[in-house]
Amino acid sequence: MALSRSRRRGFAADYWPGFVDAMATLLLVVTFLLSLFMLAQYFITQEASGKDNVLRRLNVQIAQLTELLALEQSGKKSVDDGLSALSATLAASEAENTRLRGLLETQNDKSEKDRARATSFGENLDEQKSISADALARVELLNQQIAALRRQLGALEQALEASEKRDQESQTRIADLGKRLNVALAKRVQELARFRSEFFGRLREVLGQRQDIRIVGDRFVFQAEVLFASGSAEVNEIGRAQLDKLAAALGQLEGTIPGEINWVLRIDGHTDINPIATEQFPSNWELSSARALSVVQYLIARGVSPKRLVAAGFGEFQPLDKTDSAAALRRNRRIELKLTER
Repeated sequence: MALSRSRRRGFAADYWPGFVDAMATLLLVVTFLLSLFMLAQYFITQEASGKDNVLRRLNVQIAQLTELLALEQSGKKSVDDGLSALSATLAASEAENTRLRGLLETQNDKSEKDRARATSFGENLDEQKSISADALARVELLNQQIAALRRQLGALEQALEASEKRDQESQTRIADLGKRLNVALAKRVQELARFRSEFFGRLREVLGQRQDIRIVGDRFVFQAEVLFASGSAEVNEIGRAQLDKLAAALGQLEGTIPGEINWVLRIDGHTDINPIATEQFPSNWELSSARALSVVQYLIARGVSPKRLVAAGFGEFQPLDKTDSAAALRRNRRIELKLTER
């Protein structure tokens, strides 16, 4: 029995080494398999990370192109600035697109080599290609819009050059017309001055050498007392006789001045600084205007053409003598005749 127990103990001890060897071998196999799995997982993770980075860059570039296109379509503040900005953006986009194409070609090559290991990424690669094609289409559309803008800018420049040429020609014609007009006006002024001199000389002859009727510059001056009573706008008897002579001289003048000279005889009424306040004439304005109008109406009644007469009242605001002496007041009360062009 002792021998039997000894043999059983010896036989039982022989299983343990084999079991240990089997477990060690199994552990090595599991470790090897785990190492292979982790290595494969590492390569797959690196591949996925590279493709995600490329996809993000593509999305960023597409967003930039989309924003540029939206800005271009919304309008530009200036054709020149917009064209420069679009040209710069296009150049940058083309450079970036070239880079992206290189990346896509490299990625396509890697994808072809690694397709057996990572077939699940094929769909993502196709999507990236579609996005790249859409970006290229957007760039092409942008190129077409830039070309259209350049054509419009060329047309605008041509229109501007034509407009500037027409403006220069118009300015030349205007300058020439201005010179001719100045010459014609100077000639008419000289002719009118000659007729004025002749007219005043004729008036001096017909009115006589009266002290209260004189020539002052380019005006023929009647003292108010010659034509009107104090504070009145009705022509008196002596005044009517003088105005009859004036009407006759005007009749002769109308026949001698050429028809192209549009002349008028302006009748100006003036008063002194002493105010008047009557029911008929509330101020010197009314009195001076009424006296000038009375002279005009009398001359019209004597056959002078109304279109050759003008009446104006100046009150006391255009004195010949600014002192307040009796002689100054008398000089300032007057009717002035001025032969002028309308």
